[in-house]
Amino acid sequence: MSSYSILPADRYKVINKTILSDIDRQHLLTFYSPIIGPLAVSLYLILWQDLNNNCEESDFLLHHHLLSVLKCSSKSLKEARESLEATGLLKSFVKEENVLIYIYELYSPLNPDEFLNNPIFSTVLYNNVGSEEYEKIIKAYQKKKYDLTGFIEITRNMDDVYKSESFKEIENIKEKVTGSYKLTSKIDYDLIVESIPKDVLSQKAFNKKTKEMIDNLSFIYNLDTLKMIELIRASLNEFGLIDKNALRSAAQKNYQLSNNSLPTIVYRTQPEYLKKASGDTSKRAQIIAMFENISPYDYLKKKNKGASPTAKDLKLVESLLFDLELTPAVVNVLLDYCLRKNNNKLTTNYVETIASQWKRADLKTAEEAMLFAEKEHKKTLKKALTKEKSAAIEPSWFNEKIEKSESSEEEAKELEELLKEFK
Repeated sequence: MSSYSILPADRYKVINKTILSDIDRQHLLTFYSPIIGPLAVSLYLILWQDLNNNCEESDFLLHHHLLSVLKCSSKSLKEARESLEATGLLKSFVKEENVLIYIYELYSPLNPDEFLNNPIFSTVLYNNVGSEEYEKIIKAYQKKKYDLTGFIEITRNMDDVYKSESFKEIENIKEKVTGSYKLTSKIDYDLIVESIPKDVLSQKAFNKKTKEMIDNLSFIYNLDTLKMIELIRASLNEFGLIDKNALRSAAQKNYQLSNNSLPTIVYRTQPEYLKKASGDTSKRAQIIAMFENISPYDYLKKKNKGASPTAKDLKLVESLLFDLELTPAVVNVLLDYCLRKNNNKLTTNYVETIASQWKRADLKTAEEAMLFAEKEHKKTLKKALTKEKSAAIEPSWFNEKIEKSESSEEEAKELEELLKEFK
């Protein structure tokens, strides 16, 4: 596909696959522009304009039109188009006649929640703009919370106001559609198979999920095929299959040796729009703020009395953030919960079991994670734990009295110690 060059006489038509609005333009400029660059953004906006008032498709136009408006070369135009394709904003199709005829399908940008919680997009944005600008961007999309204490909801239900009439389902109604991005694999799987003996590498080693993981690792850790061959050979089990945890660990260690650092994902703090609104000065609110304003890396470093977290612990944290897509604050609550419940040990299977449950519960904030953990803890107490044992292992923030003035001196001291660790 990449062999097709663009000539001024080549024709194109734009097809609108979504519903576009001014908010999409804002998201394009805020989130995508730092990644794809100004030329690709301009191309997207021109293709949008070609639709003529957001209609379903444009007339056939010449690429000379795009080249003239953008004042760029054919090569630069092609690169800009490929940037849109790579980020899921555009799909391109071509047919050969006397000239090439292109069809460009236009898709909406992701909304802020989808973009910032996507490990690939958020990592690339962070790496392109830096921590300070990244925090500014997410702060602009912070969700505000309002105190409705004392208010009574009087919202009416639809059936209280309207009566149902006969209904006929209508098909093919337009809807907002975001395109799916794809990582262009830079891994030559044929070369891998040729380079590793057949009696060592199973024919079943490369299924769809394994390839997807390898492509993600190659993108995040900047690995080429030759380096991936080396890492895969070291990660094969006795059945000739790839041990995914071993491969991830090997990729991480290789990255650390090459860059003397870890990918930025383990250093991230909770996005501003997922933080609790300020103003609450209770002990519980202080604990929530602590979980929100420290990265998982720094959290573990504090728990280790200033010593750097082990590679094993960081691999586990990276998996929670990248594979399960848990937010940094939820990961911090999870780590705190597991350490206190499991005698200060981060046992991978134990942590991952709880993390999977929290993922299914769709927990996004520290407050949600704390409430969920408290609820699960109460269930556990009924089944197995004695009062004496539970008092010894339960996190301080389990005690709901921390928001009340009658908290005991012992409870208050324990909470102060928890907060003091992270000051």
